[in-house]
Amino acid sequence: MTAIAQAPRSGTARPAPPAPGPGRRRRPRITPLGAAATVSGLVLALLWLLPLAWAVLTSVKPEAETTAVPLRWLPVEPTVEAYRQVIARGDIQQWLINSTVISSLVTLLTLVCCALAAYAFSRTAFPGRTPLLALLVAGILVPPQVLIVPLFDQMTLLGLVDTHLGVALPQVVAPVMVFILKRFFDQIPHDYLEAAQLDGAGHLRVLFGIVLPMSGPILAAVGIFTFVQSWNNFLWPFVATTDPSLMTVPVGLGTVQGAYGIQYAQQMAAAVLGAAPLIAVFLAFQRQIVRGVTDAGLK
Repeated sequence: MTAIAQAPRSGTARPAPPAPGPGRRRRPRITPLGAAATVSGLVLALLWLLPLAWAVLTSVKPEAETTAVPLRWLPVEPTVEAYRQVIARGDIQQWLINSTVISSLVTLLTLVCCALAAYAFSRTAFPGRTPLLALLVAGILVPPQVLIVPLFDQMTLLGLVDTHLGVALPQVVAPVMVFILKRFFDQIPHDYLEAAQLDGAGHLRVLFGIVLPMSGPILAAVGIFTFVQSWNNFLWPFVATTDPSLMTVPVGLGTVQGAYGIQYAQQMAAAVLGAAPLIAVFLAFQRQIVRGVTDAGLK
């Protein structure tokens, strides 16, 4: 009887290494390109966070310390006096309410209008569809500053100057959002829509019952981008409002700089309070933002 175990001959294939168990994870390989991308991302993140850190640190400094030479990053005697004075004036609370109302209204109207327009360009055939789509894409290239005068004349004619609606309506027109939603709607399989239409569903039922529920990530991304853009908009709210009680956060910060002189700690405190809602929105919906942008890019 021959021996069962024999030495492997030269040239034969070696057995594969055992797969890692459920409790063991294989370490990812670090490539030069991946390391460079990671380092670049960290550097860019640090550069983005530096102004925010400077604003927060300046807001907790005494007013005299903000102009001391040489400048210091860390406050010698931290204080929240600047926040107390900004909140005591009562302006920042009203600005936050106005910005929240206007940005929410702009976001809601933009999602509804852009979704309807995108569905029409994506799933319906009507005369002049191609020229209108080309005109829509061309509208992306028009700077909003060019439209300030005709928009103000139109709001004056409608009697909407110094109203929340007058500030919100001109910001609803967003050709780039229509184009993004249209590109996403193009990738939805036709089988779902044809099955619904065979069951007697109209375009509105197909849109709100099938297309929009399948477009949650891109709708979240568009909504958050629209909210942030409306919140940070300065020029149109500055032109369309003369009543101080209707000022938004960016417009109000401009008046603080002009009316109260150079008070860096209070300016930074107001800026931090004005940016806090945007940071909270981004942290709450960052997964939806990344997923929406990724899905739109891959499609």
